[in-house]
Amino acid sequence: MRQLILAANWKMHKTVDDAEFFLKRFMEEPSGITGLELVFCPPFTALYPMAQLIKETPFVLGAQNMHWEKEGAYTGEISPLMLRELGVRYVILGHSERRRFFREQPQEISLKVASAFNFGLNPILCIGETEEERRQGHTEKVLCRQLREALADSLHIDKEHASKLVIAYEPVWAIGTGLAASGKDAGEAAAIIRSYLAELLDKERAAVIRIQYGGSVNSDNILDFVSLPDIDGALVGGASLKPGSFKELILALDRLRRS
Repeated sequence: MRQLILAANWKMHKTVDDAEFFLKRFMEEPSGITGLELVFCPPFTALYPMAQLIKETPFVLGAQNMHWEKEGAYTGEISPLMLRELGVRYVILGHSERRRFFREQPQEISLKVASAFNFGLNPILCIGETEEERRQGHTEKVLCRQLREALADSLHIDKEHASKLVIAYEPVWAIGTGLAASGKDAGEAAAIIRSYLAELLDKERAAVIRIQYGGSVNSDNILDFVSLPDIDGALVGGASLKPGSFKELILALDRLRRS
């Protein structure tokens, strides 16, 4: 059975002091995370202090991006080796904001995914269609193309490595807009993703890969997604920035798990 995973993508929010304040507030009360993998993805500057703060906790550390080389003349970049040294276990790759604002190309994303596997990091691969692509009925075509491109250098992974891969379905039109996909739409997209993963890899490997939904997730709609058979959690932006709202998501998932 695939374990639920909830990842907080703080994007370019929170100084080190802000991150420390958040965690102290967050840990004041029990958070009901039994059976749930909880990943915090702060900015690079907060990774080291966060790593110290979450020692002896069940929380897991993630990064928001990385370069595919372990070292070299790449000014301003962070390598997988540097992340692993800090205790980072997950890394978000291919986020639509990286594709849009920083012009990340499919080949770069594919190299990053392969590098994450090579250096013992678990990639959270983001894919999703724009509003125009959905309106034109191209959602399936876009999702399959993005998967094929991003996994081009990783098709050889075995079942153990496949189980470390997380696919985050994040429709671009839902990110930061307050307009989440419906459970039906998200469920159909997740089914497309898992079916195409079975074509790219095989059914056995596709079955162990976790799929998250991301895009305007909150405590009112999260169960619409994670109660579906192909969705195993959420990648959360805005609702993860405050201890109270993030804890509400966790408690909702805990209630689902116990039901």
